[in-house]
Amino acid sequence: MDILIRPIVTEKMTRLGEKLQQYGFIVDQRAHKLQIKKAIEELYGVKVDTINTMRHSGKLKSRPTKRRYFVGRTSAYKKAIVTLKDGQQIDFYSNI
Repeated sequence: MDILIRPIVTEKMTRLGEKLQQYGFIVDQRAHKLQIKKAIEELYGVKVDTINTMRHSGKLKSRPTKRRYFVGRTSAYKKAIVTLKDGQQIDFYSNI
């Protein structure tokens, strides 16, 4: 099971990473906190202090066309906010 899907790289998450050593990831919806912790420690070589997870349900979206409205949903996902121990950091831009 691939636990980490992708990191969240936004202005807000970058600010949290610089100030509080907190980083955001989109994770598999079936993953629990111990699996997420193990995956991050193995992949990035850092020590994880705490993990907060939250589930986002898909939003209902609609758009008009000439004949009718198309109605659909966006994908649901699970987000994990990971706090690292003091002195630890993750550099997402090192591979660019």
